[in-house]
Amino acid sequence: MAALLPRPTRTDSWITLALLVLSLGSTLAREWVAPVTADRELWPWGYALILAACLPLLWRTALPRVVGLVSVASATVYYPLGFPDGMVMLCTAVTLYALVRRGYRVFGWTLGIGQFVAVNAFELVVVGGYRLEAVGMVAWVLLLLCTGEVVRWRQEYLRADRERAAEADRTREEEVLRRGSEERVRLARDVHDTVAHNISLINVQAGTALYLIETEPERAAEALATIKQTSKDTLIELRGILGVLRAVDEAAPRSPVPGLDRVGELAEGTRGAGIDVGVEVTGVPRHLPVSTESAAYRTVQEALTNTVRHAGATSARVRIEYGATDLVVEVTDDGRGTVGPPVPGNGITGMRERAALVGGTVDAGPLEGGGFRVRARLPVGRSEPGRPDSASPDARGASGTDETRTP
Repeated sequence: MAALLPRPTRTDSWITLALLVLSLGSTLAREWVAPVTADRELWPWGYALILAACLPLLWRTALPRVVGLVSVASATVYYPLGFPDGMVMLCTAVTLYALVRRGYRVFGWTLGIGQFVAVNAFELVVVGGYRLEAVGMVAWVLLLLCTGEVVRWRQEYLRADRERAAEADRTREEEVLRRGSEERVRLARDVHDTVAHNISLINVQAGTALYLIETEPERAAEALATIKQTSKDTLIELRGILGVLRAVDEAAPRSPVPGLDRVGELAEGTRGAGIDVGVEVTGVPRHLPVSTESAAYRTVQEALTNTVRHAGATSARVRIEYGATDLVVEVTDDGRGTVGPPVPGNGITGMRERAALVGGTVDAGPLEGGGFRVRARLPVGRSEPGRPDSASPDARGASGTDETRTP
């Protein structure tokens, strides 16, 4: 039988030993020091009930309800039978408190109230009245049960508070990881857009220089100068991106994010690759959110890069339309286009992801009769009066594209 019972904990063992000493010691002291002639002899049933009330507390943690039932019943039976009045009721106090504190609320309250009713019913039926001690027992039973409730509530509150703190820490860690992942994706898009566009221009200009170096050295020199400038711009942008990766704890970079004010530079670079590029702006230019400006710029950059690399086009048109609620950026060319819907690569996927980040969309596909079109629709916020316009004629003039051309 002992092998079937769980091993008592050290705390339960010490509590049981203390209660056993107090119960036996107080009962024996009452019998020896101030004996009452009406008290019954302790041997054997008095000792048996004391042991039955105390020893089950060895498994107070492992078998709380069984221990509560046995201990409370034994202590309840002990007093009406007329044994010497000791401190056996302490076993009931510890048991009821432990039951309510550990969450066995209904069971604990039922045992406590049941003990009170049983003792007083016995007094009424057998003795014919109430003793003050029996009536007063309800006070300490209620005190024990309420104390257990308060301690249980306190423990649940502390546990919930620890869980909330752990959840907040986990959420912060996930947020940091998510932002880090988004930043890596953004930087990867920037590297792709910068390298793909400028290296494509360098490749075309290098081919032109090799072809014309003997017959037309002046044009070959212009192509080499374009290669030098383009490669310099590429290195500057790459240094800026790598600087962001290195300077984790430093101040934010001071160079502005590329916006629509630099579309003229993209067009000029593409013209250097032998493609006639026209830029058309309609609507009322106004200040836009940085994220929207960047998405629009990168869309134009990637579309012109694909035109240079894949289209075999002779002309392209960039149209920027400022609407009341959205910005439309459209890049078309007269190249080969595609047969059917295009297969999304890194470029088209990157454009769509950038547009999705600001709540916009990107459509890319061939045109009827030849050519290819990339069309991005980006929502815009409310314009800010008095702010300089990034796509105004003055800004375009500063970037070297002070005219609007169509192919």
